[in-house]
Amino acid sequence: MVKFSIDEIRNIMDKQPQIRNMSVIAHVDHGKSTLTDSLVAEAGIIAAASAGQQRFMDTREDEQERCITIKSTSISLYYKKQLESGDSTEYLINLIDCPGHVDFSSEVTAALRVTDGALVVVDSVEGVCVQTETVLRQALQERIRPVLMMNKLDRAMLELQLQPEDAYANFNKAIESVNVVISTYNDGGFGDPQVYPEKGTVAFGSGLHCWGFTLKKFAKMYSKKFGVAEEKLMKKFWGDNFYDVAGKKWVKDSQGGKLQRGFCQFVLDPIYKVFHACMNDDKPALEKVLPALGITLSSDDKQQKDKKLMKIVMQKWLPAADALLEMIVTHLPSPKVAQAYRYEHLYNGPLDDKYCQSVKNCDPNGPLMMYVSKMVPSSDKGRFFAFGRVFSGKIRTGQKARLMGPNFEHGKSTDLFEDKTIQRTVVMMGRYTESVDDIPCGNVAGLVGVDQFLVKTGTITDADCGDACPFKDMKYSVSPVVRVAVEPKNQSDLPKVIEGMKRLAKSDPLVQCTINEESGEKIIAGAGELHLEICLKDLRDDYCGGIELKISDPVVAFRETVTEKGAFDTLTKSPNKHNRLYMHAEPLPEELQEDIEQGKISPQDDVKKRSKILQDTYGWDQDQARKIWSFGPDQNGPNLMVDCTKAVQYLNEIKDSVNSGFQIAAKEGALCSEPCRGIKYNLTDVTLHTDAIHRGAGQILHTARRGCQAAQCNAAPKILEPIFLVEIQCPDSVLGSVYSVMNKRRGTIDQAIQRPGTPLYNVKAFLPVLESFNFTTLLRSETGGKAFPQCVFHHWQVVGGDPWDKTSKIRELVVETRKRKGLKDEVPNLEEFADKL
Repeated sequence: MVKFSIDEIRNIMDKQPQIRNMSVIAHVDHGKSTLTDSLVAEAGIIAAASAGQQRFMDTREDEQERCITIKSTSISLYYKKQLESGDSTEYLINLIDCPGHVDFSSEVTAALRVTDGALVVVDSVEGVCVQTETVLRQALQERIRPVLMMNKLDRAMLELQLQPEDAYANFNKAIESVNVVISTYNDGGFGDPQVYPEKGTVAFGSGLHCWGFTLKKFAKMYSKKFGVAEEKLMKKFWGDNFYDVAGKKWVKDSQGGKLQRGFCQFVLDPIYKVFHACMNDDKPALEKVLPALGITLSSDDKQQKDKKLMKIVMQKWLPAADALLEMIVTHLPSPKVAQAYRYEHLYNGPLDDKYCQSVKNCDPNGPLMMYVSKMVPSSDKGRFFAFGRVFSGKIRTGQKARLMGPNFEHGKSTDLFEDKTIQRTVVMMGRYTESVDDIPCGNVAGLVGVDQFLVKTGTITDADCGDACPFKDMKYSVSPVVRVAVEPKNQSDLPKVIEGMKRLAKSDPLVQCTINEESGEKIIAGAGELHLEICLKDLRDDYCGGIELKISDPVVAFRETVTEKGAFDTLTKSPNKHNRLYMHAEPLPEELQEDIEQGKISPQDDVKKRSKILQDTYGWDQDQARKIWSFGPDQNGPNLMVDCTKAVQYLNEIKDSVNSGFQIAAKEGALCSEPCRGIKYNLTDVTLHTDAIHRGAGQILHTARRGCQAAQCNAAPKILEPIFLVEIQCPDSVLGSVYSVMNKRRGTIDQAIQRPGTPLYNVKAFLPVLESFNFTTLLRSETGGKAFPQCVFHHWQVVGGDPWDKTSKIRELVVETRKRKGLKDEVPNLEEFADKL
């Protein structure tokens, strides 16, 4: 029976201290959706009996079939916390269950932006894995406070048969690993976000069996018995604290293993006793323990045995939902608290304007400021709810609003939609939605009618807020590096495919759908094989009405770069031969490329501040650092156009034309028309005609483009291929097979570490994305299904060799790419772009 109505939820929406916005994040298969079931069951949305099996938040058919989460799903839960005094406080918990598979980590980014806290779930047997690190890093970049759940304790006790002391060592190691990641990426802007069991920010339990606890639960039990304060006991129940029964005192040393650790003696021992009694069907022992724990079993319950009995007893004694919900409301921040330190990372305008201050104070009477972080498909095929968070003001059904897309620039009208009506505001409830009249700030909301204007993300303000700036766009931790070309089998279905691609682009935060204007190729790019597979299934079944599609083999996105400074300046002349541009190219340091991609150095920066960073960190000279004309491609990529000229007349008149030519050259490099990365183009000298009519855009733009491509050809050009970081978990018996599969696929093993107390190894390796197709299938067949790989994009790597040498690997890749794009097979050289004096 549902324990709350939509009106009760709407009432709490105005009480900011009683709202918690949080996401559940973890590595794939660590138990997020299963654990979320306990919380959904506590709110009465699903039956408690099916919690742990139902995975209520996996709303798609393919999620249920594959047993993985693909899309992040939001639900609002009502929770009544009982206080010592007998009163109770109501809380509204907006919870988002996120995918764990690395191919879908863009869904995690979208969820994190609209939440303030995160429940990080870690499998106590497997420990911290590659995706745990990725999602934690994303959370900390958005200044989101984490709490930790050590999940699958039943596995540690029953499968690995760990003794209490070994179990403690396992937990401690995992918690330390989490804290290492947190301290590495914490920017110090919101206190200490590390997690500590003794402070109640770590819970332990089993999502499958729906039980869990924090040390507070046990401290409460024993504080009555010992007459000691709860806080004092919590500190004794973790770390090197041992209880000397004879001397009735706590000591810091186990006296040569004679004394038991506080955590093992007072927390784990009672749990182990219950486990043994249930699993060995030892009814007398169980009946002795139950009254002490305050549990009574019905006659039906007593008939159960083994795991079923254990689940019933543990659930009654330590219900997971109570422990987790208490930890969430106590240790995660309310919107008002969180926005006070998150606002600087969110708002893209002056931090002292009224909109930013209203976001900082989470002011319900301020102007409307809402960020849409993703689109959620509605039951009406092809239409979407815009899902996001209200950071200030209120959003109402029927109100007029101003919508700013991600490409909106202040003062321009690109990607701006004014005076549009919000048709309906809804609360997202997992598989369902509930309509409400308005939603105040501090809450997440779904909107109807916005999907026709915004593609994936955007900012919504009141219709009369013409001077508001948008929120910063999200940075994704994965890149769409795997692409396929799509064609309908029957050409008359072409309009359906083009319309379907537009809808697919909306439905997924990361997927890129493009149509090449010259060759007519329809390209869909995703993060990996699984991500592409899901996107293509959605395209075919949901957005194109089930028509047959022809899909090319997956191809990989390359980047073009240079590896040396050009030996001399290349010359290009304009079509009328009256203007000349001299340029050379050189490589940018890898760290600078990363800083540009992460937005630490951007075209929007103050010129003086940016030039100081370039001088101090990268040793640029002051003159060049102040004369960066443009970043490219798309005005923000990791290539720079720098003016190195001295005393050239009329130079400013051609600046825009040169920048436009540079943007095209950075988007389509000289070797095979792939985007460039890490190239600094230096414009060293310019000769211009004195008459303005002879130096217009028509004369300069294509000259500048050719100039950039000539400079690239003159600076040892290479292509970069994307590299996956692969994490493989496997037993030692198949390590040899893993190494041999890696060698076949041009992979390199970085490290292989054995997990303490198990025969399992964690292998980290680097694998070119080009070689990753069907890699999972090959690895599983070679290792008899015992090795499980996870691939995540890691870095770009130079492909060795000379692009003009017919025997080299790089030439083969360049020619293949050129053929696919319909370009001529011959690799162009310097003579094709440069002119002679």
